[in-house]
Amino acid sequence: MQSRFFTLTDHPQGTPARELFALREAELGELADGEVRVRNTWLSVDPYMRGRMTGVTTYIEPFELGAPLEGAAIGDVIESRAPDFPVGTKVRHMQGWRDIAQLPASHLEPLPGHDVPEQAYLGVLGMPGMTAWAGLNRIAEMQPGDNVLVSGAAGAVGSLAVQLAKARGGTVVGIAGSQAKLDWLESLGVKAVSYKDRDAGELTAALLDACPEGFDVYYENVGGVCLEAALNTLRVGARIAVCGLIAGYNDTAPAPGPSNLAMVLIRRARMEGFIVFDHWSHYPTFLEEIGPQVARGDLEHDETVIDGLEQTPDAFLKLFEGANRGKMLVRL
Repeated sequence: MQSRFFTLTDHPQGTPARELFALREAELGELADGEVRVRNTWLSVDPYMRGRMTGVTTYIEPFELGAPLEGAAIGDVIESRAPDFPVGTKVRHMQGWRDIAQLPASHLEPLPGHDVPEQAYLGVLGMPGMTAWAGLNRIAEMQPGDNVLVSGAAGAVGSLAVQLAKARGGTVVGIAGSQAKLDWLESLGVKAVSYKDRDAGELTAALLDACPEGFDVYYENVGGVCLEAALNTLRVGARIAVCGLIAGYNDTAPAPGPSNLAMVLIRRARMEGFIVFDHWSHYPTFLEEIGPQVARGDLEHDETVIDGLEQTPDAFLKLFEGANRGKMLVRL
């Protein structure tokens, strides 16, 4: 059986060029004992993948040039030599960016049993949702009544973070770009502020207009001007959970840091970066809490869906244009 997959032909400099992504085909070998073959139905593209394209090891190994790219995926088992995963089992695994995956059964998991669309396990009930939950609860230690600020608030992580924060009762403000995203956040009951065409001083003023008392928690997805403005709005004892800094992912030279880092000292704030995989042992707790809410429709989980394996690089690159609302997905 043939598998089609994307690979990188070179390490990108700045925003990756579309031509660096090559669609290739390979013959899969015979299944060994304990292996399964999966026909992927949904692929995830995520900002963290940009860091794996540099050729440099960070908190995860880089992608290998010429080898299949990787990412979260959902699919159906179509052949199996693993008794726990018979043909027809719906599974989640990390061999995305391809149509057919062949892997040991130990590298995949059956989908949990909540009454939700299967692709939810790549978004609100997958890594992005777990990231939002862990950042607020385990890193920022969000308390009832906290005022919470979230950058990238209309994305896969941020959109759940603002909803979880809103349920705790304080003022919640989300930073986003387009008017459509701002309107969507407002429909969720979140105060929405645009960062577009604003410097740090202007964004600071807009944030304080939305929440004059300032913020107890800042959930950071973006960096850049958003971080500098957020530092100006902290309350004493604030906690900052740094999930991502997407504004700088395609920079070709180091960007200057915030000019007002002293606010961390002045406000006696705590700022902590985190990687969700370090907290994955708490995924069952997250799923038990959030799964029923998603199944009942209590939590919004918007998706931006691109169709076709051939469009996977385009879906990935759209992440850096702010083109997605909620989770960016590729449907096969």
